[in-house]
Amino acid sequence: MSIPLILASQSRPRRDVLFSAGICPTIRVSHVDEPAALEREAAALGVTVNDLSVEQRVMILATAKAEAVHQAYRNIADTAAHARGERVVGFPLRAADDRDASSAGTAARTDSAQSADETKTRDFSGIAIPTVAEPIADFVDGRPSLTRSKAGPLILGCDSMFLLDGECYGKPHSEEVARERLRAMRGATGELWTGHCLIDFASGRMVRGASKATLHFCEYSDLDIERYIATGEPLEVAGSFTLEGFGGAFIDSIEGDPHGIIGLSLPLARRLAAQLGVEWTDLWNVTRSDLAPDAEYDAKTGAAKPLPPKENVHQPGDGWVDCACGRKHWGTNGASGVLLARRSETTGEVTHVVMQHRAVWSAEGGTWGIPGGATADGESPIEGALRESYEEANITPEDIDVVGSYCEDHGPWSYTTVFAFEKPGHRIEPKANDDESMEIEWVPVDDVPNRKLLTAMRTDWPNFAARLRALAAVR
Repeated sequence: MSIPLILASQSRPRRDVLFSAGICPTIRVSHVDEPAALEREAAALGVTVNDLSVEQRVMILATAKAEAVHQAYRNIADTAAHARGERVVGFPLRAADDRDASSAGTAARTDSAQSADETKTRDFSGIAIPTVAEPIADFVDGRPSLTRSKAGPLILGCDSMFLLDGECYGKPHSEEVARERLRAMRGATGELWTGHCLIDFASGRMVRGASKATLHFCEYSDLDIERYIATGEPLEVAGSFTLEGFGGAFIDSIEGDPHGIIGLSLPLARRLAAQLGVEWTDLWNVTRSDLAPDAEYDAKTGAAKPLPPKENVHQPGDGWVDCACGRKHWGTNGASGVLLARRSETTGEVTHVVMQHRAVWSAEGGTWGIPGGATADGESPIEGALRESYEEANITPEDIDVVGSYCEDHGPWSYTTVFAFEKPGHRIEPKANDDESMEIEWVPVDDVPNRKLLTAMRTDWPNFAARLRALAAVR
């Protein structure tokens, strides 16, 4: 298996550079306050931000982003390592209820409003599912996970700035600023600096570097500027231009690393990985066929299904698995999610759970379930659930205790529901952190059955509710 790479950036161009080079990264946004990071480092050096060179600035910000994501993953690993309680495993395809194992899943009940073709999750209601139980600690020990990796995952932080006439330019953010900069750049020569920081999660080692490219711009017209600004492209890119987009036609020549202009220098990243003892080819996890995925269509009408927003990107572990139960399931490494409960401060009883109203383009879109998704390469199911629940619902792993889990094991695929409570004195403020949710709510436990639930959640909820009550009683 390849060594996973985590990209501490939501930049689609950076992700695309890696993907085209054979690496599908996990995306984790750092949410770094960039001006504050520069001010802190300048103060530590006894200078002002204006005294920092462009090379220092991109290195400082790349490091801050990588360190923030490194800490976020340390929080995930720590919460997973301290998981307690039982891991219950159910084997629905082994059910002994007058049906053989191969027909149990295909005979599963569906709503009149949802055909078996359309329903991507499963319904094993009415089936006596054989189960086994073991302490979570026994399962975690010796299994693939973040904390037991000998190398990686690697966390890559990036930052870019444009230097023109001695002044550093980041993203303009407004049409007025972009217009002023583009006029100054006309017929001029500038430098695009890109800083990288690479951290090996397994060892904690960090390496840094910066690349530079010199760009020569043509004598574009005022009309060119106005039409370019109207595209929206120059507003949120360093220096107010791109190489791979609308702005590429106005760059006459380049000296240096062209990938650095896009925001991610492949040669620099390769050299930094080598300093950590990692071969660049060990990061490859994309095949050529992955570069042109097939579109998915409705089985009945033949119409194209709703597509994810363009900002939604493929990540390691994403993909459908053809299962022995007769369905397709999401997650080539399996999938998992967090069922987070809140308890009464006076009685200790469970009062609410966090629920996700799923985006319409997702499987069974518009239903309610728990935040979760595909387990990424190198993660345990609990770690994957903690990462996904933050990305989708803002459930911060350092504020919760994992108290048990239920794994529905289909053989080639499994889904793990992670049971968790808020830590005493901690409060989770759930919200939709990405485009996979229409809304995230604390839902009263008695109201959960009244929601239009994901098929699997509707099937599992009675058992899950009972287990949450039992877990709360013993804690």
